[in-house]
This record gives sequence, C-alpha cells and structure tokens, in this order.
Amino acid sequence: MAAKQNKVIITCAVTGSIHTPSMSPHLPITADEVAQQAIDAAEAGASILHLHARNPDGSPTPDPKAFMEFLPRIKQNSDAVVNITTGGGHGMTLEERLAAAVAASPEMTSLNMGSMNFGLFPILDKMKDFQHEWEPKFLENSRDFIFRNTFKDIEYVLKELGEGHGVKFEYECYDVGHLYNLAHFLDRGLVKPPLFVQTIFGILGGIGADPENLMFMKRTADKLFGDQYNWSVLAAGRHQMNFTTMAAINGGNVRVGLEDSLFIGKGKMAKSNAEQVAKIRRIIEELSLEVATPTEAREMLALKGGDMVNF
Repeated sequence: MAAKQNKVIITCAVTGSIHTPSMSPHLPITADEVAQQAIDAAEAGASILHLHARNPDGSPTPDPKAFMEFLPRIKQNSDAVVNITTGGGHGMTLEERLAAAVAASPEMTSLNMGSMNFGLFPILDKMKDFQHEWEPKFLENSRDFIFRNTFKDIEYVLKELGEGHGVKFEYECYDVGHLYNLAHFLDRGLVKPPLFVQTIFGILGGIGADPENLMFMKRTADKLFGDQYNWSVLAAGRHQMNFTTMAAINGGNVRVGLEDSLFIGKGKMAKSNAEQVAKIRRIIEELSLEVATPTEAREMLALKGGDMVNF
C-alpha cells in the first residue's frame, strides 16, 4: 500500500504547454499572470505549484529567463513548493527542457517515465478559429509526435537534477508501463523513496480515463512500491474533478490546474487556477480529510526546503 498519510497534497499545474490561448481567455500567459494565478492557487490551498513558461504569443518556451520573470515573485509571496517542468513542450530538446530547472534548482521537478504518443490534434475537430498562427500548427504536429523519454534521458535527468541539485521528482506515469520503468530505476538505486507518483489519465496516447484504470494503476503501484511512495492523480479535461475525488477517497493526493483542464464544471470554464483548487479543497474537506500545508508536503516528500533554491 502507498505510504499512509493524514493530509492530502494539492498540486496546481498553472499553465502547462498543452492548451493554447484561443482555448480560454483565462489561461495565464504573461509572467504577471502566471505569478498571480500561482500565488492565488497557493492561497486557495495548493501546496505544490507545477510551472511552465510561455512566450508573449502564448507558445511554450523553455527559456530560463522567462521562468525567472515569475519564480522570485512566487517565492516572495507564497510558501508553496515550486515544481518546474522537465517535460517542456513539443519539439524541445532534452537540454532545453531541463534548462530552467538547472538554472533555478527548485525543490521539485516533473519527470516523465516513458516515451509515448501525445495526441492533441483531435482538438482541431472542435476548434477552427485561432488567435495565433502557431496554434493550429502546434496541435497538428502532435499527430506525428513522439514525446521522447528514453531510459538514457531519464538517467540523465536523475543525475543532473537529482544528484546535482537535490531535486525530488513528480514521477509522471501516463500508462502502466511507466510504473514498471520507475520500478526499474528504484531497483537499481537510481531513485530514492519516498517516491511521488503522479498517475495520469485521459491523454490520447496514455491510459484512458476509466475508473477501473485508476484502481488498476493504484494496485500496480502498491505492488511495485509498497509503502515507499505517495500516490497522486490527475486527469485531463472533464475527468479532472471526478478522478481527483476518487484519488482522495482512496488515500491519494490530487492535482488540478488549467494545464490539465480548462473547466470548473460541465460546459463552464474555470476563471482561474484558484477556482479549481478551491473546489477540490471543498471536496476533500467534505470527505472529512485535511489538506496538507507546504511545510507538511515538504516533510511527506522529504524535500530539500525552499531556502535551497536559486531564485
């Protein structure tokens, strides 16, 4: 079984690199928007903030300078754990994907546990009008895109950030094979418990958003990691709240945010990340569970501390 915990960690993924500006007027694009929405999400109850950066036109960027425009502001106005992406965006090299994390040396980063098809192109069947020329091209390119995370790539990240910067990881597992990949690195001693295992549902190319799959991934993780891991769940789009609720009921942690879903309810767009955090917090507390503070999350995940970062 996953490590027993008395509190539920809420992660908020603030902007990501999947959704484009034309999909929602509430998606944070500028450094000011990312910073403010991150701070507001922390005030609403998120103890971990998962962060990407964007160019002025809303396209994803790996440029450390773009991250540094909002990271210090978030740190100054919040005690939340900063978790920087190493997934980046379509077409970025591994070195580009790691550049911001290497520069900032955060407490946490994401780490994808396997290569996969990552299909965003079905959105083109629903949307025809875009603000920027890059948006439809970006979505179409995912039809012939492999999100690369080879064993060599993963080893490089573990050494560069784990050993080099004392970073702990949000191990992103989009399918059951990714759990076995993580178990391989645990067996080799290249990753150290407690593991923060983020199981992801509903991305085209990964495991589907079926309740049976959620429990199957949980049982598999229990078998592979025993009490050496903390379990968390995110689900794409309309599945976000019901899957995170299931996770909380079954002893897990949760991730919400506009990276994962643009909605707060059926047919109703979320106006902010904080709105999603507040909703899942209400659900958690209605279940007679408690939300972890950043200090408690740091203790649960054995993080190095907010005073050990480079921003």
